[in-house]
Amino acid sequence: MQVFKFGGASINSLERIKNVVDITTAEPERPILLVVSAMGKTTNALEKVAGAFYEGRNEDALLLFDQVKQQHLNSAKYLLVKEHHAFIAAFSAISTEAEWMLHDKAVQPYDYYYDQVVCLGELFSSILLTHVFREMGLNAGWIDIRDVLKTDDNFRDAAILWEQTALLTQSVLKPLLHQNNIVITQGFIGSTDENESTTLGREGSDYTAAIFASLLGAEKVTIWKDVDAVLNADPRLFPEAAPLPFLSYDEVVEMAYYGAQVIHPKTMKPLYNAKIPLQVKSFINPALPGTLINAKKPASIPPVLIKKDRQVLMTFHTKDFSFVGEKPIGQWYAILEQLHMRPNLIQNGAVQLMAVFDEHSEKIGQLAAAAEIIFDVTVQPNLTLFTIRHYTPEAIDMHKANRPTILVQQTPDTVQFLYRE
Repeated sequence: MQVFKFGGASINSLERIKNVVDITTAEPERPILLVVSAMGKTTNALEKVAGAFYEGRNEDALLLFDQVKQQHLNSAKYLLVKEHHAFIAAFSAISTEAEWMLHDKAVQPYDYYYDQVVCLGELFSSILLTHVFREMGLNAGWIDIRDVLKTDDNFRDAAILWEQTALLTQSVLKPLLHQNNIVITQGFIGSTDENESTTLGREGSDYTAAIFASLLGAEKVTIWKDVDAVLNADPRLFPEAAPLPFLSYDEVVEMAYYGAQVIHPKTMKPLYNAKIPLQVKSFINPALPGTLINAKKPASIPPVLIKKDRQVLMTFHTKDFSFVGEKPIGQWYAILEQLHMRPNLIQNGAVQLMAVFDEHSEKIGQLAAAAEIIFDVTVQPNLTLFTIRHYTPEAIDMHKANRPTILVQQTPDTVQFLYRE
């Protein structure tokens, strides 16, 4: 069996939804587990719903949520005839669970409500796609992955409970795959033991595909994207970006770690452990070979360019001039663990430590407040972190030119420099 993952861009129009059906049905090997993301910009729209609700603006939240619903209902009008009533029933059952909550008052942390609301994007898209398959006379099953994928309650970045998920995969998901040539489900989401919805972090649908590929013993995972292959840079920022036909598991993990948005950072571990190849292909040009990712290291890789905006540099200087590499750094890491924060770059000297983080103002404030017990803390926001993997002198000169750098870090494989635009 195989696992296909389709992102939001692949289902953001009627034509592209039909294209997903064509791509899936053209694959002779069965069964296929089809993991889908939310349609288009639905996740962003649902984030606004969650924000309005948390701020106590219930009417605004309900209005914004209705706009999301109408987008899916309008798509269904053009795609479904025989299956329209069945779709409405399934769609209403899911949307009602959110509408009840949006009439209430927020009493939990924001991240909790974020997950309860944002998870609906994947549920809506997967229900619609399932009924499109059935409309075309295809044998397609649907499953709410929250019934199978169990996580802890670290909302917005939940960790998988592997033993429970493995048992439910065998008892619930595997029989459904035996009954249907195609089973459609959701990426990015799961649930706790109390059946509260959780999410796996943005772009977590790739991770979902890898989880179930490993648990089901899939032959291959294919991630369908709007680019011809994995590229050495974001083509929206670097028009000269070129395809990378072959990559190793290790290299993809490194690229993800430094911020490349092609594959979710957690995706590779279950695939690596199970030795399952990953192929990244274009849903626009499916005949192209794309990028094959496996254990084999390619002979050479051109410079890989990764730009991350909205970065914050935090400097932690010991209050009593003691060495930062002793007790203070252990205390600092304990604070990071408590706040579930990961730095994008760390550099330390004798009495101070500098770290670069994504600009989440709430968590940056919490970190600064907690660390001020031990350190004098300074914060510089609105920075850009530029990473070059497999750099050449020419690549460094080209991308560092005319940029006054605040911080530079260089290893034999990677150079990073921090600057203000």
